[in-house]
Amino acid sequence: MSELINNITVNAQSSIRIAAEKVIYFDPFKITGAAKDADIIFITHEHFDHFSPEDIAKVVSDNTVFAVPASMEKAALASGISKDKLVTLTPDTKTEVCGIPVETIPAYNPGKKFHPRDNNWLGYIITVGGQRVYVAGDTDVTSEAKSVSCDIAMIPIGGTFTMDFREAAEFIKELKPGTVIPTHYGSVVGNADDGESFKKLVGSSAEVVLKL
Repeated sequence: MSELINNITVNAQSSIRIAAEKVIYFDPFKITGAAKDADIIFITHEHFDHFSPEDIAKVVSDNTVFAVPASMEKAALASGISKDKLVTLTPDTKTEVCGIPVETIPAYNPGKKFHPRDNNWLGYIITVGGQRVYVAGDTDVTSEAKSVSCDIAMIPIGGTFTMDFREAAEFIKELKPGTVIPTHYGSVVGNADDGESFKKLVGSSAEVVLKL
């Protein structure tokens, strides 16, 4: 197991904290305490359980940089994020944010209305600790997701708004990351035991680490 895995926390849904070269958050939600330690906050899309200004306020510092889908720029600025701290991104982009290599992957539902492709919402691949970490955002299995190359995959498994644990397990068997951490279950959507069900179905195809 990569040492980086020990420095990854999943709070709820897809609320993720990674402590590496920088302290990085994805979609802060249901945060307890007020760490105010974020160097970078990535937002995948603007649904309440992914873009929560109340929870962002608990982790943001004076120097925090935000990376958000370009389609969210107005919402981000309206929430009080300073324009000079805001990086807007579109799908299929390779760039750096605060020195961290970042790639953006479209996150959407091909056959459902919840996350339309046209919204240009995002998943992210960041390279930290020598590892490529894919945070998928709210997505089903898509051709773009299948093309990802990563060491650690963090994917939703709760169903309804995203792939469910069965679909996610088949996806991981094809993706073949070294490690997978399931997210987006047991809170707003999905059952608390979906992680164990997912782990059984993945079998030896990847190391499954449960953080929820």
